[in-house]
Amino acid sequence: MNILYVTPYVPSPIRTRPYNLIRALVRLGHRVTLLTVAGTSGEDQEWADAVRDWGVEVELFAVSRARSLVNCLQAVPTGEPLQAAYAHHPAMAGRLRDLSREDSVDVVHIEHLRAARHVGAVTGVPVVYDSVDCISSLFEQAAETSPQWRARLMAALDLGRTRRYEARLLTRYDRVVITSQRDRDALEALAHRYLPDDARPAPITVVTNGVDLDYFRPPAKRPKPETPTVVFTGKMSYHANVAAVLYFAEEVLPLIWARDPHVRFQVVGKDPPEAVRKLAMDRRIDVTGYVEDLRPYLAGATVAVCPALYAVGIQNKVLEAMAMATPVVSTPAGSSVLTAENGQEIITAEGENGLADAVLKVVSDPALARRLSAAGRRYVETHHSWEAKARRLVDVYLTATGK
Repeated sequence: MNILYVTPYVPSPIRTRPYNLIRALVRLGHRVTLLTVAGTSGEDQEWADAVRDWGVEVELFAVSRARSLVNCLQAVPTGEPLQAAYAHHPAMAGRLRDLSREDSVDVVHIEHLRAARHVGAVTGVPVVYDSVDCISSLFEQAAETSPQWRARLMAALDLGRTRRYEARLLTRYDRVVITSQRDRDALEALAHRYLPDDARPAPITVVTNGVDLDYFRPPAKRPKPETPTVVFTGKMSYHANVAAVLYFAEEVLPLIWARDPHVRFQVVGKDPPEAVRKLAMDRRIDVTGYVEDLRPYLAGATVAVCPALYAVGIQNKVLEAMAMATPVVSTPAGSSVLTAENGQEIITAEGENGLADAVLKVVSDPALARRLSAAGRRYVETHHSWEAKARRLVDVYLTATGK
């Protein structure tokens, strides 16, 4: 198939879903053309070049912070969510309009709420919307539980318009995909609540995330940390990750340290805000910022944690840690969409005391840690290869095109 793929950010190992789906689609023999929004840093250009190396045609459209601000201000009186306007670029819309008219394009794939409005530029070609997550659900939880008042305020301000917009989007696409059944249920609830009875929302298919099993592979000889080490990985400019780290550091770590003061906590991820950087004032906490390679941190940790507060989407950090054969302790919000068995392939725990107990259990029981390591790796090998996810996505494309 010839696939025209549209994203509001350059695919990269951090933007793992489009990065790996596009690569898997190419490996399966499909032709992909990518239209994507880029920032003003050279990093986006480097990742675009990496995608080009796979044989993908890539066109970049630079959106500066100033343009994003103007986009958001223009959206305020329209009732459109700020997220939907944030990454808009009129030249990209124009290019999408031109390319979609060509006979060679079989299907258009548009990812995320930030690019969703571009469906209006497509003519005569089936369009698949990859919602990734239900953004309304994310905002609902952020407005209620985020430890940062700015995140609570912004989520609350944009929540109503996002609910209505996400519901309407379901009528503008031929098919919709999303990362979890939980998020699918949330989108369908929005459709029931906001759409008229005669509306025909697009069918929604769950296409979960995979993990790069060749890249995230446990080393032949695993390094042993000098002291028990707990690791959290994730892009630290994402408010859900900030909320999770602050919760773990402020509420859970003191309970762990009361029983084992030698446990260290590593926060590994790009662009940590000041509230996270300040955690490193305690010498038992290391905030790395951007790192070239997550794997040494995962391989060197005693346990990886996912203390997610928001039950949205699928947590790539959990899949990557399991692929590295690192034991994982997660809240239900971070693991409930997985089919991994609690206590066998992952440990799921609720509340500050539950998380502290679970971490200390893994730290103090090497046999348990080894069982979790092996079982976690087997789980992702069985359930989360990107090639299998790409094949499922192709099935959605074929259904949309009627083939």
